[in-house]
Amino acid sequence: MRTRFLKVSLLCALFATGVFVTGCSDDNGYADVDGQSPVAELKADHIRSGAGHDFTIEGTLTDEDGISFIRLECKDLYLNKTIDLIEIYGEPKKTYDLSYSFALAADELGEQFTVKVTVVDVGGRETSQDVLITMDGDFEIPVFVKGPSEGGLIPMILEETEDGTFTVEPYVMELEMSDDRGLKSLQLDIEGAVGYEDQTIDLGGLTSSTYTWTIDLPAVKKDYEATLIVTDKEEKADTISCTISVTDVVDFPKMYLADVPKGDVAALTSDVFGVPMVINHTGEYQYKARYYNKAAGTEIYFLSDKSNFSPVCYGLDPADNTKLLNDPDLVEPFVLNTPNVYYEITLDILMLTYTVTTYTVDEATNPMGHYVYGEKCFDRWENGNEADFIEFYIGWGSSPQDAGNHLFVQDKSNPHLFYYPAEGETWSLGAGEDLNFIISNNHPDGWWDHVEWRCDNSDNPEKFGYFSKKNDVNPNWEGTNRQWEDGTAVNDNWISPTVTNAGNYRFEFDAHLGRGKIVPAN
Repeated sequence: MRTRFLKVSLLCALFATGVFVTGCSDDNGYADVDGQSPVAELKADHIRSGAGHDFTIEGTLTDEDGISFIRLECKDLYLNKTIDLIEIYGEPKKTYDLSYSFALAADELGEQFTVKVTVVDVGGRETSQDVLITMDGDFEIPVFVKGPSEGGLIPMILEETEDGTFTVEPYVMELEMSDDRGLKSLQLDIEGAVGYEDQTIDLGGLTSSTYTWTIDLPAVKKDYEATLIVTDKEEKADTISCTISVTDVVDFPKMYLADVPKGDVAALTSDVFGVPMVINHTGEYQYKARYYNKAAGTEIYFLSDKSNFSPVCYGLDPADNTKLLNDPDLVEPFVLNTPNVYYEITLDILMLTYTVTTYTVDEATNPMGHYVYGEKCFDRWENGNEADFIEFYIGWGSSPQDAGNHLFVQDKSNPHLFYYPAEGETWSLGAGEDLNFIISNNHPDGWWDHVEWRCDNSDNPEKFGYFSKKNDVNPNWEGTNRQWEDGTAVNDNWISPTVTNAGNYRFEFDAHLGRGKIVPAN
């Protein structure tokens, strides 16, 4: 009788206090729906990364009771991150798309790490998964170290024989490819050329490889579209598209002045931009080059392909130095023997003739020549009050203010020539680094419209055009503000190349020529 009384009393007490359990709940008062552990569907359980790079753990997390928080832990990386969804959203989430990035230190020496990802629901139930992080990530695309230029024209010159028929010598294309992790294949295709379509060469996982491609086409005038693709083991690729033209004489859209030793292809391709230097196409088969000669004995050649000395390299005919020759094996260089002057060289590649003249740096002009570099001659507020004038400098950067962080140094012998960085300083660039800048006067308040330059092609700059929105122009300058030599407009193209090789570099800019280059520093 006493036992029954106790049972009844306890039941009454429970009703009286309102405590009657129909299901579990956590301390926050969230009732269970299915009482199951969370489900984590991660996109990858193995992520390849590397020192100085990020890795991102991604996946879809679900739980019908509601996810409370996610914890990511790796003791070796000092990673201990909690993502509290209730704190962030004010409530648990039944579905959550996880995307968490972590930056590895540039000096990280470890080879692999395990990140534990734990998902906890409102009932305290949890699910954990391990993600392996290894330091063998592939962050660079394979590259053609040696090969034709993108969009370039490769001429195969027809020659007439004694019987009146024509022949064309085979073209030997030397290719060199590299990749930081390993090359997979080289694909070669010449559309419409029998025997040269859809070829694939296995590169065997090497980090560098060379290939000699001998191209023998019919002796008939015709243009062929060629495509070259190198891929690495991760299927990253670099592609070159060019035209192979079987022809008698080519009116090249562009020609380039090379002041590096003949055959030194590495010297043509080690720059960020500007080597070799593009020259002006003044008429059919006619070109004009201007060049500042720093030292006596400089040897120069003229190329149709900015990446190669073949198949066409113009210079002096050894049998008759008054004539041009385009055979890269036989041609002799133009030798510039007068230092500290500008040379002007005209070429007629149809008639194989040329002219050479010189003029002094005092005779040369540039669009900012009405300012004296480094002196207080720049009207800061445009009020005409000389007390407000500031020193005039130009530099490169994202604004006239930022240009002050990268000021050019004026050459001691040529007031039109500028350098960055200053002598004794270094400028280091990383492989794959994207640049994005203009050349501008320095102005501490960031005024944009006075002395500035833009380029012809942001990704692959070859020439610089004056771009003063204020029309602030030296009245003695021979050029035209915001126009190229052919009268077309200079557009608002920033200089935005990608660095291929890491190293120390030097920026040279010639305000008279409207040419610049970023080259490896000695």
